[in-house]
Amino acid sequence: MPSPTLTAKASYKKLPGLLELTSTHLQWTQDGRRAPSVKIPYAEASSLFCSKEGAAQVRLKLALVADESGHNFTFTAAQPAALTDREKFKAELTNIISRNRSGVPATAATTPVTPSPAQSSTNGGPSRPAAHPTRPSLSRAASTASEARGTPINDPTSDFQLRKKVLLSTPELATLHRELVVGGHISETEFWEGREHLLLAQAAADRQKKGKPGQLVDPRPQTVDGEIKIVITPQLVHDIFDEYPVVAKAYSENVPNKLSEAEFWKRYFQSKLFNAHRASIRSAATQHVVKDDPIFDKYLEKDDDELEPRRLRDDGVDMFIDLGATNEDHGETGNERDITMQAGKQKAVLPLIRKFNEHSGRLLNSVLGDNANKRRRIDSSLEDRYSQIDLDDLHDNQASAGITLNMQDRQRYFEGRSGQAGHDAVQVRNPASVDVKSAILEMKDSLGGWSHNFSQLKIERKAGDVALSGMTHNVTARLDVKMRKHDIPDGLFRQMRTCQTAANEFLRQFWLAIYPPPSDLQVLSASTPAQKAQKAAKMLAYLERTPEKVEAIVIAARKEGFDPVRVQTAMKPVLDAVDKATTFWRVRSSKMPGTR
Repeated sequence: MPSPTLTAKASYKKLPGLLELTSTHLQWTQDGRRAPSVKIPYAEASSLFCSKEGAAQVRLKLALVADESGHNFTFTAAQPAALTDREKFKAELTNIISRNRSGVPATAATTPVTPSPAQSSTNGGPSRPAAHPTRPSLSRAASTASEARGTPINDPTSDFQLRKKVLLSTPELATLHRELVVGGHISETEFWEGREHLLLAQAAADRQKKGKPGQLVDPRPQTVDGEIKIVITPQLVHDIFDEYPVVAKAYSENVPNKLSEAEFWKRYFQSKLFNAHRASIRSAATQHVVKDDPIFDKYLEKDDDELEPRRLRDDGVDMFIDLGATNEDHGETGNERDITMQAGKQKAVLPLIRKFNEHSGRLLNSVLGDNANKRRRIDSSLEDRYSQIDLDDLHDNQASAGITLNMQDRQRYFEGRSGQAGHDAVQVRNPASVDVKSAILEMKDSLGGWSHNFSQLKIERKAGDVALSGMTHNVTARLDVKMRKHDIPDGLFRQMRTCQTAANEFLRQFWLAIYPPPSDLQVLSASTPAQKAQKAAKMLAYLERTPEKVEAIVIAARKEGFDPVRVQTAMKPVLDAVDKATTFWRVRSSKMPGTR
């Protein structure tokens, strides 16, 4: 057992014990017991929280990668010894968490740090790395040296928070991370190698800016404590002012000189102005419910229910969406004008339709930005008018240059084919002559009587029925397997799944070390050939133990009374993949004496 570098009396879940920081773990042992009850590897440390300065209890909370709730420890020594012990643990754990976030493997601290009073956490939030330790910690020195040669801070593939989000959103991946990385089989960098696309996708999702909601602002009354109210929030006020500038004008002119803010909104929701702004057709009954208001009635506008809208578009319309662009093509001839789609037949609907149109226009302009009008091509020249209806999707895709093939020893390859190429060139220069007239006559004779032969064609139904029956049986079998619940015991099934998941990860790591990654994929770090060979040999050592693990599962199935043949059948694809990898490595090693 590694010797502890820090120790302190602390309680966990109201049980007294001893908190220790070793070279690899943070562990807590209950008084009277030898084995630790809590053992946390360095790699699982995610964030750190401390109680406020002057609190009755000196507490330390360590959150884990796969568990936000983490573990809470209370230092039980007398003051100020408890606070001193907590600060020592906080300083070392902060360095460990900092190395975890930078992707550097955590190592134990051999010299504890005594923090200055300015480093104490006063707000109960996550503590930050110590800025000015009185004595430099060796662990911090190693971390600083690693950060100097590590990846840039803005690299999403090395961002600890992105890794944490991906693990929290994918429980299966978090389980695999806990078994392999926390278990010490592979490093953090090796685990994320080949999974950079998950981190990049998470980074893109975090950077995505949420657009403006498309719903029209229409406050609805709610029942609060038995009373019907309209709940006013700052976001609702902002939306109302943005959607209806006349309300913002009324607010600025009357609050707080003439009306308080509460009185302003109370009178607004009872006024004709609010009724005119509602996103529904105003009925005659509603008109009698609203009250006259000497303040808000001044801001009323006449209903926009004329044939021409009150606010005309001040910019040109793209020809691709201009319904009036082809009016001249339907003059004296052609179809009759469609009068069923004529706006204004129901006058009460016009203000609502135009309100929706204006809202949609504001929504599009907020997305396009202030230069929306500048982006539109509205010049009157013929070329620009044509460009408005010229769609890129209708053009053929440009031919790709392809992928450049890099060949080793190209001269030997072409020299070896030079003899065959010369022979083929002779045949090309002396092709056999073809009589075009005879070929056409022969084709004409073969097509004679095609109409009669085609009428005599009969397609047998037997082949089609057999094919349809086979497809139906296949679909039925797939649905039956999908809906059928397996009868494998839970414990045995968990062992099979763990073995398969671990083997698949080791296979992935093995082939990543053998073959180069895709050129368009951002990689965490570029490994040398010697490092790749070492990694492949390491993964192969894990893979060679897979048959033993499968055999142990078969023996466990036999003891539980389950058919071992089914276990062997289920694990056979994994064993075949492992056998292929080991055979490949054996053949490659025999050709390269210097490689094991």
